[in-house]
Amino acid sequence: MTAVAPEEIELQKKQRVLERLKDRLADREEDMADLRADMEQFEAKYTMEVARLYAEFDEIEAQIAEEEFKLVPDDEEIKKRAEELRRRAEESAARAAEDAERANFRHDPTPEAKKAYHELARAIHPDLALDADEKEKRHVMMAELNDAYSRGDQKKLNKLVADIRQSPEMVRGDSVGDELIRTIRMIYQANQRLRELAAEEADVTASELYGLKQNVDREMAEGRDILSQMANRTQVHIKKSERRLANLRQVNEAQEEYVRERFGMDVEDFRQKKQ
Repeated sequence: MTAVAPEEIELQKKQRVLERLKDRLADREEDMADLRADMEQFEAKYTMEVARLYAEFDEIEAQIAEEEFKLVPDDEEIKKRAEELRRRAEESAARAAEDAERANFRHDPTPEAKKAYHELARAIHPDLALDADEKEKRHVMMAELNDAYSRGDQKKLNKLVADIRQSPEMVRGDSVGDELIRTIRMIYQANQRLRELAAEEADVTASELYGLKQNVDREMAEGRDILSQMANRTQVHIKKSERRLANLRQVNEAQEEYVRERFGMDVEDFRQKKQ
C-alpha cells in the first residue's frame, strides 16, 4: 500500500473544510440576498401606502409657500423657503415614482431558484478567487447572480449555472503544495466574507426601516395595520393643508381682482418682473 504524503493528507483535510465553508458561504449569501430583497419590497410597500402621501403633502406645502410668496414678493426668506419646499416636493415625487415600480414585484424565490443560487454562489464566489483578474470576473458574475435571483429570473439563473459548469476556471491542476496554499487562502477569504456578511446583516437589522418592518409584521400578526394608520394620519394633515392652500388662493385671487379693477394692472406681470 502506497503511503500518502503528509501534505496530501493536510490538503484533503483543508479541502473538506473548504467544501463546508463554501456551502455555509452560499447559504449566508442567499440569506442576505433574501433579506435585501425583503427590505426593498417592504420599502416599496411603505412608499406606496405612506411615503407617497408624504410626497403629496410635500407638494401641497410647496404650493402653500408659493402662494405665500405671491402675497409678499419682496420677502427673500419666503422666496427661499418656497424654492426649498419645491425642490423637496420634486425629490419626493421622483422617489415615489421609482418605488411605485418596485412595489408591483414580490420576492418569492422558487426551490429551483434557491438551488441554482446556492450552486452558483458556491462555485463563483469572488472571495474564493486568488487571482485579481479572476476575482473581478467573479464580482461581475456575482452581481448578475444577485440581480437574477432578486428578480426571479430562472432562465438567467439556469444560463449562469450552465456557463460556470463549462468555465475553464473551474478546472484545477498544479502541485499538491500549490493546491494546499490556494486552499488555505480560500479558507481565509471565505471566513473573511462570512464576517463581512455578518456585519452587513447587523447594519440592516439595526436600521430604522428594519425596526419599522419588524413592528409592522408583529402588529399585522395581531390584526393591526400600522401602515394604514400612518397613511390615515398623513391624509388628515393633507386635508388641513389643502384647506389652507385653498384659503391662500382665495386671498391671492381677491387681491389680483382688486388690483385689476382699481388700477387696471395684472399683478402676475408685476410679480414676474420682481423675480
